[in-house]
Amino acid sequence: MRTGNEPVTARSPLRLRFWLGVWGLIWAVGGAVAFSLAGRPGWAAACAVLAVIVAVDLVMVVRHIRQGPHYQPGPDVPPYEPPGRR
Repeated sequence: MRTGNEPVTARSPLRLRFWLGVWGLIWAVGGAVAFSLAGRPGWAAACAVLAVIVAVDLVMVVRHIRQGPHYQPGPDVPPYEPPGRR
């Protein structure tokens, strides 16, 4: 919901989220490999599931980055009325 007081120079944290996701993917895949070599299939499966979740999130982040900036109303546009107050 738009409140009308968003900063004019706000920036999206998608690139930071991308690099944190890459870091998490490296650790999750590394954990899955290490636990499978150590004979811990439960932990290896948990790390593999986490790696899949992070990979899906990275796909979504890259998709949002490639979409580019979207229209944002300027400071001259009044805030929207909260839903259900009509």
